Amino acid sequence: MSSTDPALVGFAPAPGTEGPALPPDVAVQPERPVGKPEMVETDYAEPLTVSHELATADHEEKGAAQLNHDQTEVKDLGWSHPVEDAPVPLVGGLPNEQLWTLIRRFNKQMYHVKSLPEPPLGGLDLQIADEEEFSPDKLRSNIERLYMTVIITAVGFYKHIARLRSWRERNRTLAFLGVYSVAWLIDFLVPTIVAFLMILIVYPPSRQYCFPPAPIALIDSKTGGVKKPTAGVLGSDNSLTGAPEKYHGEAVENEAANFVNGFTSIAISSAAGKHPQGDPHAGEEGASSIEDRAPDPTNLALGAANAKDNVSGGKPNTTHDKTKEPMSAAMWSKTRPVMHTIADISDGFERFANALSPTAPFPKDKPRMKLAGCLAPVLLISMFTSSYMFYKMNGFFIGFGFFADPIIWRGLTYLNEKYPDWQKLLELRNTLLKGVPTNAQLTITLLRIGEVNKAPLPPPPYSGPPPPHDAHETAGQNLEHLEGVPDDEIAAAINPDPTVPTPAEVHPPKKKAGRRIVAALKSATKGSVETILGTDRLKAAAGSGHAKNRLGVLTNGLQREAGPVAFPCRFKGRKGHAYITTTATSPALSWTTALDDRDPVFSVAIQDIMEIKKVGGLGWKTKLVVGWATDREIADGLVVVDKVGEKKHLTAIALREELFNRLIALGNQMWEAW
Repeated sequence: MSSTDPALVGFAPAPGTEGPALPPDVAVQPERPVGKPEMVETDYAEPLTVSHELATADHEEKGAAQLNHDQTEVKDLGWSHPVEDAPVPLVGGLPNEQLWTLIRRFNKQMYHVKSLPEPPLGGLDLQIADEEEFSPDKLRSNIERLYMTVIITAVGFYKHIARLRSWRERNRTLAFLGVYSVAWLIDFLVPTIVAFLMILIVYPPSRQYCFPPAPIALIDSKTGGVKKPTAGVLGSDNSLTGAPEKYHGEAVENEAANFVNGFTSIAISSAAGKHPQGDPHAGEEGASSIEDRAPDPTNLALGAANAKDNVSGGKPNTTHDKTKEPMSAAMWSKTRPVMHTIADISDGFERFANALSPTAPFPKDKPRMKLAGCLAPVLLISMFTSSYMFYKMNGFFIGFGFFADPIIWRGLTYLNEKYPDWQKLLELRNTLLKGVPTNAQLTITLLRIGEVNKAPLPPPPYSGPPPPHDAHETAGQNLEHLEGVPDDEIAAAINPDPTVPTPAEVHPPKKKAGRRIVAALKSATKGSVETILGTDRLKAAAGSGHAKNRLGVLTNGLQREAGPVAFPCRFKGRKGHAYITTTATSPALSWTTALDDRDPVFSVAIQDIMEIKKVGGLGWKTKLVVGWATDREIADGLVVVDKVGEKKHLTAIALREELFNRLIALGNQMWEAW
């Protein structure tokens, strides 16, 4: 590949536009011609984790972010330019759309990281801390991740079983039946199943040959045949509804969000005792003092439940209910373990998926061989074990587990005394799946690759307006294995029904008096919000720290042209820019009121950062009120803690997620997720 390849040429500003003047030591420099890519000298004195090691390795297949650009500062690979102009691929072996999906979901998953003093057991950092902080938003994020990883895959597997059992793909079902019948007749069923699993693990092409894929939304789980997606069109292949999406993975993410919303609605309706025979209950939220007087939605649900009991005569005086506080405390005490369990399930599932189908730059064959190697002893034992021996062994283990409790506890006590961390050592992430990443660990490795080569990965494209209500470009292709299904039936299923109006054509319902009342309340609330936030300038001038942190949080649209060096934000209420420079001896995060000012207000070496935490621009109750009343975006903030414990609170940050990603990917710290 020549150095003048169009995919590698630096971007020029759009005609008529000009970015802010950067100081000479932080400006993005023009690209110089480069020859054969070589290893880049980095600040990593010695790779401490597999992620750091892969970030500095010389990869065989390279994308634009893996080339040594041989320039003073960083190369802009598309931070402030249309996504269509981004080099393809940014990372070798990974399509850009999949890369953006990983980064987009990483942004929703990571909230708070702390530096580890020692390398982690599994060889990869960004493990979830045992003392991980609980928050409702983080619980929501974990449930959404559970949906996108476990539930979607489980439903897809179930629908594939339905396809096999339906006999609609006759040749494939006959082949499975023939192999199963022969293995059963010669009493060789278990070895056959184990050997089949080993083939699927070791030889990936066998998976598509034995289980040809089909869009999940296109398959009927009851009949195994073709059905029209519930969204009315096949706009995506990997979602349950088939809804259209502008960029890969957005439909599943929207489904996950609505999945949580559905559960939340059911829970609140159940607590409130919602019933068709009852009148709808609505409460008005006061807006005179946004954060202090904004009602807590969880308390609203409990209050509605108490009101329902009172009017039905069930609890005339709830103040004498001695079960309320203990039950509430018991439920909240289990929230963190439950959240941690959900995260562990998703992590384990992602590790197995990345072991079976590794993503560059992680090794492709080693994880699969380890998994198949674990099945080899099972295959050998099953070949020489009769069904009677198998039955007797199961009976022994069941009896031992039931009656040998004293022996088991004495053994566990001995292990806890002699080897306190034996349980962690035996975890799959530290044994069989050691070195296999979760999606978050894969993402931070990709981010580090860009930082090592002075080419930070650009942010995912902004979705903007909704996609058209049409089938995607490749809908209906490669479905020849769906035997017996006519082409016109598939075409009718994947395309919109012309007799049904599209969402854009549906006429809005007539406005009712109730809507006018809500609109008036919304208008009044908006005026109150703007008035209260407007007084923050006076309070900030008087020295109020809380008022200073709220200045500039309401925006008409985030400045998406920010980065990769300069990020508009505020510090103690003052306007300015946070910028990351790597030209100095030690890379640093600095903040100044003007980018041409050589005397920054503060500067923190990247290597000295010990903790980074995302914080909201407004309190979460205030966000509900402001979001409903104003429909404006809120620019959130970051808290950066250095090695001496000094905190730097940046507020109203443009591209807060991208600044967070650059900070955790630049240094050689080993992070732990909190």
